[in-house]
Order: sequence, then C-alpha cells, then structure tokens
Amino acid sequence: MEYLTGWRTSTRSTHAGQCVEVGFGAARVGVRDTKDRPGGHFAVDPARWEDFLGSLKRGDFDR
Repeated sequence: MEYLTGWRTSTRSTHAGQCVEVGFGAARVGVRDTKDRPGGHFAVDPARWEDFLGSLKRGDFDR
C-alpha cells in the first residue's frame, strides 16, 4: 500500500461536518472522510483524479 501524504481539506468545506480530505502519493490520490480518518480511504490513479476534477469544473454533476 502506498503511503499518502499532504492530506488536506477542501477550501470549500464548511463546518457542517460534510468534508472530505485528499492525500497524494507518487502513484495514487486518496480520499477519506474528515470525521473518520481511521476508517480508511479510497485511492485512484492521478489521471482518473484529474478526469474527476475536470468533470466538476465543467459542471457535469450539477443538477
């Protein structure tokens, strides 16, 4: 398992308790629940992460 570092919370997160953190490794980007850090995380390839961010920026998930 790759060690992920630099975990950070989104600047758009609020204090409502619905936050996620993102951590980075050499070959993986991890996402975890801020309220349950010991509960684990999921990790994706950096290219998939960039695809996801691009979809967000384009508004692909907007209702």
